[in-house]
Amino acid sequence: MRLAVFTSKYPARIATFFERDMRALIETGVDIDVFALWPLEADAWSHSLDLLGPSHLPRNRVHHLTIGAALQRSRPVLRRRLARAGRDARRILRAAAPYGPVRFAKTAYLLPKAWAWAAENTHRYDHVLAYWGNYAGTAAYAFHRLAAPRVPFSIWLHAGTDLYRAPIFMREKLDYADNIITCCEFNQGYIRREFGDVPSIGGKLHVCHHGLNLANFPHRLDGRAPQTLLAVGKMSKRKGFDYLVRAMPLLRTRGVDATIEFIGDGEARAALEALARDLGVADRVNFLGWQPFDRVRDAMNRATVLVHPSDGLGDGLPNVVREAMALGAPVVASDVAGIPDALRDGCGVLVPPKDVAGLARALETLLRNPAERREIAIRARRRVEEKYDLWRNGAELAQLLRTTRRGAPGRIEAPPALVPAC
Repeated sequence: MRLAVFTSKYPARIATFFERDMRALIETGVDIDVFALWPLEADAWSHSLDLLGPSHLPRNRVHHLTIGAALQRSRPVLRRRLARAGRDARRILRAAAPYGPVRFAKTAYLLPKAWAWAAENTHRYDHVLAYWGNYAGTAAYAFHRLAAPRVPFSIWLHAGTDLYRAPIFMREKLDYADNIITCCEFNQGYIRREFGDVPSIGGKLHVCHHGLNLANFPHRLDGRAPQTLLAVGKMSKRKGFDYLVRAMPLLRTRGVDATIEFIGDGEARAALEALARDLGVADRVNFLGWQPFDRVRDAMNRATVLVHPSDGLGDGLPNVVREAMALGAPVVASDVAGIPDALRDGCGVLVPPKDVAGLARALETLLRNPAERREIAIRARRRVEEKYDLWRNGAELAQLLRTTRRGAPGRIEAPPALVPAC
C-alpha cells in the first residue's frame, strides 16, 4: 500500500509520536510519502529519531513547498479542476472565517500547497491519511478531492487546536472520511458527543494508541534520585506547570524537601521562573530548557516522580506520561482528557486540575512511600505493555488502512476485517 501522509510540520524539534507511528507503519511494509505544510527548517533534521534513512524514510520522501512554488505548480490541476477546487476553497474558507484572521490566513495558505501536490501526484496513492485533524486534515481533504477521490481517506485527531479548540471545517472532513482515528478513549467519547450529528460516525471511529518501542524503554525500579520531581513539556499555560511550582511551599511546610526539574521551553518560562522566586523556592526549581530525547529519557530514569499537572483540555494523552510509565517513574497527573485512560486502576495518581493543595498531598504521599511508588511503577509498566506497544499498534493500524474501502460520505461501508480499537 502506498500512503500519502499529511502533517503540519516535519522535521521538528518535537515530533516523537509522529515519527514512531510512521516507523511502525513502514515496518509493516506500508510505502509512505510525508507532505509537511509548514516551511522546512533544515537544522531540524538533526532532531529526528530513527525514522529517517535509506531503509526507512529517505528525505526525498518528505515533501515541502514554498508558497511561491505552490502557486506556480498548482496551475495545471486548477486548469483541469477549477470548478471543484473553487467550490472547496469557498466552503473551507467560509468555515475558517469565524475562527479569526490568523487561522483564516493559515487555512488559505495551505490550499495552494494541497493543489500543487495534487497536480504532481494524481492517482499515485492507495490511501490518504491526514495525521492531524485541523490544517493537515484540510490540506489532505483538498488534495484527496483532486488527486485521489476513489481511494480511502482517513483522518487522525489528537488534541488541542487539532480537536478541542479550533475544529475548522471538521464536520465536513469527518463526514467525508472513511476512518476517523484518535489516540485515546477519552477522545473517542469526545468526538461522539461533539460531532454525533455526523452521519455514520460511530461505525468509522477507531482508537489507535500512540506506541513505544519498548526495547528502548527498559523498566527501572531502583537507583532513582531521592525527592526529585520531573516535569516535561512546552512551557505554556495549558500544561499547568505553575500549579506544580505553587505546590512546592506546601511540600516544604510539611517537611518534604523536594526539587523540581523542568525540561522544555516556551512563552511561560519567564513567568514560571519569576513565580519560583516570588514563592521563595527558586533554589529548589531547575529549568533545564529544551533537551533532545535521549536526555529526557535519562531524566525520567533519574526522577522519583513525573508530574503532569495539565490545567484542562489540551493534550489528549501526553507522550511523557506513557514514557515515564514504561521506564518506571510513577506519574502524578491531572484527571483530564486521556490521562485517566492510562493512569486509572492504580497505574498512577490522578488529581483534580488546578488543585494545588491536592497536588501537594499526592506528591507528599508518593515521596514518603517508596513501596507505593514501586507498586505503581510495576502496574504502569504492565499497562504500557498491554496498550502502548508500538509494533503491535502499528500492525493493527496498517491492517485497518489496508482493508478500508472508499465509501460515499455519510454512507461508509465497514471494511471486512475492521479493527475496532488498535
